Amino acid sequence: MPAIGKVTQVIGSTFDAEFPEDQLPGIYNALKIDASANGATIKLTGEVQQHLGGGKVRAVALGSTDGLRRGTDVTDTGAPVTVPVGKETLGRVFNLLGEPIDNRGPITRHRLPSDSSRAA
Repeated sequence: MPAIGKVTQVIGSTFDAEFPEDQLPGIYNALKIDASANGATIKLTGEVQQHLGGGKVRAVALGSTDGLRRGTDVTDTGAPVTVPVGKETLGRVFNLLGEPIDNRGPITRHRLPSDSSRAA
């Protein structure tokens, strides 16, 4: 079960979040925020950069922190930010979160010709 914390401070492009001390996110873990406030939707990913003690971490926001407030729920993904790799990504354009931004649809894994020889 992913750890859930709360935003405790927003400073420009960084934010602090507090988690239960026994569920402290690791350095470089991705933190996800998906919230609504005053009619605005906030979808933000942050990367843990520092443990502050007392169950608190400091994260660099990988997007705008506009509208982010103290008390907003934060979810630890348990893993670092990842991006897709492989033949499906050749010639594609991605943002820093590995999401395609070239209006050519999502990345899907296609079976390679060599995969068919392994079918049972």
